[in-house]
Amino acid sequence: MALRVRVCRLADVVPGELRAFTVAGVTWPVIVTYAEAELVAVPGVCPHEDVALADGYLEGTELVCKGHGYGFDLTTGTCTHDKTLSLRRYPITVVGDEVFVDLL
Repeated sequence: MALRVRVCRLADVVPGELRAFTVAGVTWPVIVTYAEAELVAVPGVCPHEDVALADGYLEGTELVCKGHGYGFDLTTGTCTHDKTLSLRRYPITVVGDEVFVDLL
């Protein structure tokens, strides 16, 4: 069973920008952005070390962590520096102009 939560409005998501949204009851925010025109939602923490990913930056479809420079391909979640790491991609549902993600 999924835990679907409202994260933001579509207007809050800007192509080329990392935006982190706080979700009640969740330790780390959820990042929602676009990768190749696809809406993508991922955890706001790096799986390598607990560094806030919203402090990083985007290079095309790659999210680069500020902590150690690890990159994550947002189209797959795969780490471009360490293939044993991946960034979970949350399933997204858009209802009207509201963005919901399934956290479980």
